[in-house]
Amino acid sequence: MENTFKLRIITPDEVFYEGDVYMVEFNTIQGRIGVYAKHIPMTTVIYPGILKIHEGGKVTSAALISGFVQILKESVTIVAKACERPDQIDEERARQAKVRAQRRLSEKGNIDMARAELALVRALVRLEAKNKH
Repeated sequence: MENTFKLRIITPDEVFYEGDVYMVEFNTIQGRIGVYAKHIPMTTVIYPGILKIHEGGKVTSAALISGFVQILKESVTIVAKACERPDQIDEERARQAKVRAQRRLSEKGNIDMARAELALVRALVRLEAKNKH
């Protein structure tokens, strides 16, 4: 179809998604973007957030956890550390990760703040994806 493009999402474990879509939305380190067919070509780094795939009149959501994206006029390829459908997310594990990250951030001492903040963001994204399902 003229208004669609090929979307491919790859993780270390699987080809998470492959098909023709109308639009895809996700977070980058510059902010949230939506990509349609014939988008200007670019490559950028993904920031953890909710991925939304628009296809055939329906929207599918997932937790997209870091990686990078290559956008071409007729295709988009996302290579992600992890991409999880709501039914794949272990809610209790995500809650525990959130608590651990919050605890690390509240501690005084020599901790890697950026790493702890990113762990908290990943946990919150997973919980948001799970609770919107």
